Amino acid sequence: MFRILVVDDDKSTRFFLKEALELEKYIVFTASNGEEALSIYDREFIDLVIVDIMMPKMDGYEFTRQLRSTNKELLVLMVSAKQLPEDRKKGFLVGIDDYMSKPIDAEELILHVKALFHRGKIASERKLTIGDVVLDYDSFTVTGHGLVQELPQKEFLLLYKLLSYPNKIFTKIQLMDEIWGVDCDTGLETLTVHIGRLRKRFDGWEEFRIDNLRGLGYKAIIA
Repeated sequence: MFRILVVDDDKSTRFFLKEALELEKYIVFTASNGEEALSIYDREFIDLVIVDIMMPKMDGYEFTRQLRSTNKELLVLMVSAKQLPEDRKKGFLVGIDDYMSKPIDAEELILHVKALFHRGKIASERKLTIGDVVLDYDSFTVTGHGLVQELPQKEFLLLYKLLSYPNKIFTKIQLMDEIWGVDCDTGLETLTVHIGRLRKRFDGWEEFRIDNLRGLGYKAIIA
């Protein structure tokens, strides 16, 4: 479920990182420079970015700056052969969450990734807690207010995605591509129906709500 974008101009490094992450069942996209990565980010849901510093067209610092101008929540792990304290400091100043030096050890990489997901409240045990409400990804259940509700798969995935990124606006097309798939022929009205069902199901729950931003899309608000 968790989707990672690997950005590195070295083909062998991209392959190595992709292989290591896919062994852990992550969905992995790759890009050879910052411009290509931004293009992928614009059309795909991404939970975490692993980015090199030295790349053609747009380096890792500028790429991170542009990401942070629109998304404060996205997790960013910078990896680089640069090992001076100044390089790390610059990375954190532009908005990265973590830094690793090359050469990368696969086991250490996975530990960093899991720690980032945990810190980002996207729990490695596939549970999301909002106040006293718990979303369990493995059972598609929402527990809260003395109830355990098992949601239809699409409803659960939609709610889980929105609540994983509070205050982030998702367009209708983004949500359709993520939940129903890029090649699905289902119309946007299906998304509207599912959002309506979620609003009705959790009407009155003070922990969260789903807002419709006319002409933009949807976002979750957490109390």
